[in-house]
Amino acid sequence: MNYLFRPSAEKQFAKLDRQTQSAIAQKLTYFASTPNPLSFAKRLTDLSVGQYRFRIGDYRVIFCVKEETIIVLAIGHRSEIYK
Repeated sequence: MNYLFRPSAEKQFAKLDRQTQSAIAQKLTYFASTPNPLSFAKRLTDLSVGQYRFRIGDYRVIFCVKEETIIVLAIGHRSEIYK
């Protein structure tokens, strides 16, 4: 499975410090390489934000799945991402 960022998620990712960017990129690569990446995800109840989320430290990666691609919709700190 592959992953790609929406333009808005790319901007959010670029604003993060390098250490956080590295941690998120490593985890996304790991999750995408597993046979079932959704086993690491939690389904969201508010589908207006996205379908699923990964928890990576204090950050959340909101995404949806289309065919064999994880589409990253938003990235943010856990205190701000759901607002």
